[in-house]
Amino acid sequence: MRIVRDYQFTRPEDRGASAAIGNFDGVHRGHRAVIELARDAAPDAPLGVMTFEPHPREFFAPDAPPFRLMGAEARAARLEKLGVDRLYQLNFNTALASLSPRAFCERVIRDGLGLRHVVVGSDFCFGKGRTGTVADLQGFGAEMGFGVTVAPLMKTGGVQVSSTAIRRALSEGRPRDAAELLGHWHRIEGPVVGGEQRGRVLGYPTANMSIDGLHKPRFGVYAVLVDVKTGPLKGSYHGAASVGVRPMFGENRPNIETFLFDFTGDIYGETLSVALVEFLRPEESFDGVEALVAQMDRDCARARQILDTA
Repeated sequence: MRIVRDYQFTRPEDRGASAAIGNFDGVHRGHRAVIELARDAAPDAPLGVMTFEPHPREFFAPDAPPFRLMGAEARAARLEKLGVDRLYQLNFNTALASLSPRAFCERVIRDGLGLRHVVVGSDFCFGKGRTGTVADLQGFGAEMGFGVTVAPLMKTGGVQVSSTAIRRALSEGRPRDAAELLGHWHRIEGPVVGGEQRGRVLGYPTANMSIDGLHKPRFGVYAVLVDVKTGPLKGSYHGAASVGVRPMFGENRPNIETFLFDFTGDIYGETLSVALVEFLRPEESFDGVEALVAQMDRDCARARQILDTA
């Protein structure tokens, strides 16, 4: 998969794609349906996805609480798995945000990327101030020579599939409901960073990862599936993870600490993908280390039972 970041500097082979347009945060079931429509609209064309980095919401409200379900690298990896040939991960800046709906279609879709066909959700808005509608897009497409397909919104179990609904499920400690909307487990991905080594002292050495910039699920302990994606110990494992601020040890920055079952080895600096499967309990403080370790023993025993049938 080739990643294109500037619509003004493209190669000839990057033109002529059939592309789905959106933010694709989480790459959920609805997103995948839009991508499949783009594939079907022009089977002989490269399959493309147009998205934006940073997310427009981050650009316009940089001080708002983190909301993203995945970072750009994790999103790109999942899109590549879906068979996307061209990821138009456009730099979202003042110049792009200032384009009128017509200018966006002229300069980005037609002249810059030369897209043959575009697919958007029925709630898609575009252009300065989000003033462009799907009806506008269809009109510009007919005028400028690119096809337009509007995908209906998707529901599952009576719930509209959306990144907002997924965030709500995660905030409430319902990772299985989030997975139903996503079509896959919600995963937190990133490098293993150094910690304070408390887990090692307690007999539970953990792989620590930052969750900065991501939507924070309900703080607490989870049964998790873990993929070590890089290094000599690459593979899939079961485990238990704590997401939060570790209240027993004072004020701490939120992170995720994962204990891998039946695992030994050094994975500092390696990339992990941790899938939240089931919420076990909220964060809490204990009357001493012995009580904490006893609870961790119970957490891990329960997580093993859950994951054996996951």
